[in-house]
Amino acid sequence: MLPTYNEIDNIEAMLRALRAATPDASILVVDDGSPDGTADAAEIVNKELGSIFILRRDTKNGLGAAYRAGFSWGLENGYDRFVEIDCDFSHDPLSLPSLLEKSLTYEVVIGSRYVKGGSIPSWSIGRKLLSRGGNVYASMMLGLSVKDSTAGYRVYQKTALEKIDFTHVGADGYGFQIEMTYRARKAGASIVEVPISFVDREQGESKMSQAIVIEALWLVTKWGLSRPFGGPFFLK
Repeated sequence: MLPTYNEIDNIEAMLRALRAATPDASILVVDDGSPDGTADAAEIVNKELGSIFILRRDTKNGLGAAYRAGFSWGLENGYDRFVEIDCDFSHDPLSLPSLLEKSLTYEVVIGSRYVKGGSIPSWSIGRKLLSRGGNVYASMMLGLSVKDSTAGYRVYQKTALEKIDFTHVGADGYGFQIEMTYRARKAGASIVEVPISFVDREQGESKMSQAIVIEALWLVTKWGLSRPFGGPFFLK
């Protein structure tokens, strides 16, 4: 599942890279009404490569909404495993086979920057500390036992999505990934982290914003403070 908004600079190259890395996989482009023609470009590539589907949405509603739509489409069409990956090459398609292999055994596979072997080669020390600190905070507040709960490179088995009840996940951005992780943990889904190298995009504009980071921190704090002392935590 490839959520897109104004990714005309990356879409063709990413679709070709995904097809080369996973020749038998179907690819779903979830486009939020990109005015730059991203969805049309994906349609053109599909004529050559095949098994590329485009889910056109009218407006830009955020990452969480795009993935919820993608999960629903995949379940309706009979798929058993669902990959989250960014279109900007911050997630290396060459890592996908190793994640898919683990997904045969685990219900949730997280491409992690913070387990042994993971890396973020282009980030400053300050940025790494901020990201790592946010993940430690989320794990401690919510009892996740996951080192990279904000990671957006993932594979979910169908059974995990059914346990998570993803249609009721309300957060977006980092918050969406954290909430999915927590719901998976709470529901008893098996989770594993696989090391990846994360790099910043070279083409196009980042969708990350201060508001997304603030949302995630606020939600984690709210959820964490709602946990009964010494007992289980239930999302409201």
